[in-house]
Amino acid sequence: MKAGLDQEEREIEDAASQFKPAAKEKIERVDAILNSARKTRNINIRISESDLEKLKARSTEEGLPYQTLISSILHKYVSNRLVDEDAIRNSLHLLRSER
Repeated sequence: MKAGLDQEEREIEDAASQFKPAAKEKIERVDAILNSARKTRNINIRISESDLEKLKARSTEEGLPYQTLISSILHKYVSNRLVDEDAIRNSLHLLRSER
């Protein structure tokens, strides 16, 4: 059985003739960025047994493998997106008390 297009897909299909192909240089630049993002390297690290057990427990709660969780944490840290929930709560508390 063939599935029909939803509203968004129909709009995209209807507007397809309006799109212009990207320049070769732009496509190459995007491909280079994607290829760089796809590259991974294996590393070995030493971690305490208790920290590893806590990471494994948290990964089970999150529903993903512990190595994926560790990789995600490291990625968020290096991209300045790892946040401390307690610091956020404290900041919100301070902002509310200034009102």
